[in-house]
Amino acid sequence: MTEGVVRSRSPGLSERRWREAGPVRFVLNVIWLVFGGLVMAIGYALAGIVMCILIITIPFGVAAFRLAGYTLWPFGRSVMPKPGAGTGSFVLNVVWFLLAGLWLAIGHLVSGIVLCLTIIGIPLGLAHFKLMAICVAPLGKEIVPTGQRTPMASV
Repeated sequence: MTEGVVRSRSPGLSERRWREAGPVRFVLNVIWLVFGGLVMAIGYALAGIVMCILIITIPFGVAAFRLAGYTLWPFGRSVMPKPGAGTGSFVLNVVWFLLAGLWLAIGHLVSGIVLCLTIIGIPLGLAHFKLMAICVAPLGKEIVPTGQRTPMASV
């Protein structure tokens, strides 16, 4: 083997797809931010502030802040179930739904329907429906980059 020669491996299929889809995801995220993402992220942040003020619901506040970040820039990331989340997550998700999840889900539903009325807004409306399902029961889920199997941040 020759010294000083560094062999670079060719990028894998997933890396290539990420590079090719990067500009599209960026554009979708910017459009998303303007057409509903910022408003919904503010809603999650307000829910997080209220939950943290109530002290006993601080875990809900932390989940709301993570969802606010995910709502700001959703394309290129996905949510997967957290291993080991069981009955405790279910019970806490019921409480979350009653305190904040229902109202945030209604916001996503209305935004998704309005965006789906236009052809250009259909991908954004579908993203609202995806987020609606997550905001109903956020505990016991992890936010990961699309195509990655290991968790980055847990909700």
